[in-house]
Amino acid sequence: MKSALPKVLHRLAGRALLQHVLDTAAALEAARTVVVTGHGAELVEAAAAPSGALFARQMPQLGTGHAVLQAAPLLDDAQPTTLILYGDVPLISAASARALLQACGGQRLALLSFEPADAARYGRIVRDGQGAVQAIVEYKDATPAQRAITEVYSGIMAAPTAALKRWVAALGNDNAQQEYYLTDVVGMAVAEGMPVLAQVTPDETEVAGVNDAAQLAGLEREVQRRIARALMDDQGVRLADPARLDVRGTLRCGQDVEIDVNCIFEGEVTLADGVRVGPNCVIRQARIGTGAVIHAFTHIEDASVGAGALIGPYARLRPGAVLGDEVHIGNFVEVKNSTLARGAKANHLAYLGDATVGERVNFGAGSITANYDGANKHRTVIGNDVHVGSNCVLVAPVALGDGATIGGGSTISKDAPAGQLTVARARASTIPGWHRPKKPGTGGDKLG
Repeated sequence: MKSALPKVLHRLAGRALLQHVLDTAAALEAARTVVVTGHGAELVEAAAAPSGALFARQMPQLGTGHAVLQAAPLLDDAQPTTLILYGDVPLISAASARALLQACGGQRLALLSFEPADAARYGRIVRDGQGAVQAIVEYKDATPAQRAITEVYSGIMAAPTAALKRWVAALGNDNAQQEYYLTDVVGMAVAEGMPVLAQVTPDETEVAGVNDAAQLAGLEREVQRRIARALMDDQGVRLADPARLDVRGTLRCGQDVEIDVNCIFEGEVTLADGVRVGPNCVIRQARIGTGAVIHAFTHIEDASVGAGALIGPYARLRPGAVLGDEVHIGNFVEVKNSTLARGAKANHLAYLGDATVGERVNFGAGSITANYDGANKHRTVIGNDVHVGSNCVLVAPVALGDGATIGGGSTISKDAPAGQLTVARARASTIPGWHRPKKPGTGGDKLG
């Protein structure tokens, strides 16, 4: 990957490659999950720890069979079947894995195979005349006839636990790479008379591995294509261009949702019925209410937007922003850790931080809540039907009573009474005889 980050921690559709595999294991209700780590073990183990997995270190890395050997002492002998997955093969489905477990049944060795357009350097599935699997031959060790085989091994297998432990303990490294191949257990199973099955998956993406940035990018596009198709087919979402959508988490949509181009959705995002999202928006961990419109270039993170609200363009809702129904947040307005009640408006060039804003408030252009004193955050409380003029500074902690009006250009550091006009600004004055300074050599006095 040409990266300091371990390969399995690189992200696909917003989650680490390894997390995709752990999620599959969780969907299978695995009794125990063991993650074998090597390069960057500390980082990988820290990332996977919340899953409850156990960890086995493989130092040095001497092949796939050697990796399973490190995990063998941690396998649960009470479980008849062990499923082997790969941290860099992220898209194996729970359905395919479950079918492989059923084929194994604790009594057979079951392999997942596929037939790619280009078999490249995959290990070949070697069958006898009756179609029974006899061996898997790695490309470097294969004869020309074996290299002509089109069915290849994905690396994924389900094996009887006790037999798997016995086989990996007996592996040798007499091969071109002097590694301990897990594929050699196939020959051991055949020698013992254990049936070996190979199930062919028709979906090559399920078994696609990631070895470089180009493969990761290609898999990302395939995942996003599938997500877009599911949104359109299953939820009826209207996508302006399915190829220009990125979902890096979970996106749930109601009826008649429209999403324009180049939008990114991260974490858990819910768009209710009739929501429209303009182009180039980034929405992370958010709930958008029925009929709300998110205009172009809006960024929303860890926030909630009420029904019928209008947001943007170029607006930013930061964590803790809770907007009621029919709230308007206009261009270049930022809201952080604030609640705005029904019908409140901040349409231009404003900042609302640590504020409680009542119904039908009009917050003027260029106005801000000064919520930070250099050490602590303080709250601003704005009552219902308040009108805050342009270019005002509300110095928290401060409260504006219901129906108050704040004159434009005011700096308010004391509570403003309800229903009255409050103005706090310097009186305008004109200085007689004043001249603007001029640069030397322009014919005027330098000091004016």
